[in-house]
Amino acid sequence: MPPDHVVVVLPTYDEIDNLERVGGRIRATGATLLVVDDASPDGTGDLADRLAQSDPGISVIHRPVRRGLGPAYAEGFAAAIDSGAAIVCQMDADLSHDAASLSALIAAIRSGHDVAVGSRYVAGGATVGWSLLRRLLSRGGNLFARLALGLGVHDATSGFRAYRVEALQQLDPATCEAAGYAFQVEMTYRAEHLGLRVVEIPIRFVEREAGASKMTAGIAIEAMRLVSRWGLQRIRRRLRSAS
Repeated sequence: MPPDHVVVVLPTYDEIDNLERVGGRIRATGATLLVVDDASPDGTGDLADRLAQSDPGISVIHRPVRRGLGPAYAEGFAAAIDSGAAIVCQMDADLSHDAASLSALIAAIRSGHDVAVGSRYVAGGATVGWSLLRRLLSRGGNLFARLALGLGVHDATSGFRAYRVEALQQLDPATCEAAGYAFQVEMTYRAEHLGLRVVEIPIRFVEREAGASKMTAGIAIEAMRLVSRWGLQRIRRRLRSAS
């Protein structure tokens, strides 16, 4: 692999309507694509295999059962590291993230940052096609995480990121507790706790056109439970250090 090799890890579950388009856009940036499919019943994994057969820059991990976003990313990150990647990126498979923004995230890593977060909630960032309720829920969830965990990052739930491979190894994603979208918050919290150089890059997040959202009540409850627990643990540590 070249010394600046970039791998984009793309978890999928029932994204057959989006995979070919998002995969093509990722490959157009020059990055290698690693699809991590959680046994999609709609044939997404089979489509990923066909794309990989026609493009050596695409590879696929097939997981036998659906175990959640966090474990899918952890497995994909480990494979990307083993492949010799220098920079590892993550993004959604539903076309909500613009692959053209990968260049800005990658440039931030090459300029010296350890983690670059594609942020909807810094100047220049935006969400497109969301209802007012969804905007409020997302903003509220991020505010809760920031206050509970003392985060400096404004968009801790963003799934569009780039990591310097050495930083990713320090973060040790395989040991993360979160299975759902709280995985993004947990990785952010670990990065700030370790003192890594984290930067937010503005992005536009566009509502998906095809397929169904994977957000469920159970995923939201997991996020609230874990962030609350981590916040209480943080308070206890601060009290112990002050006594």
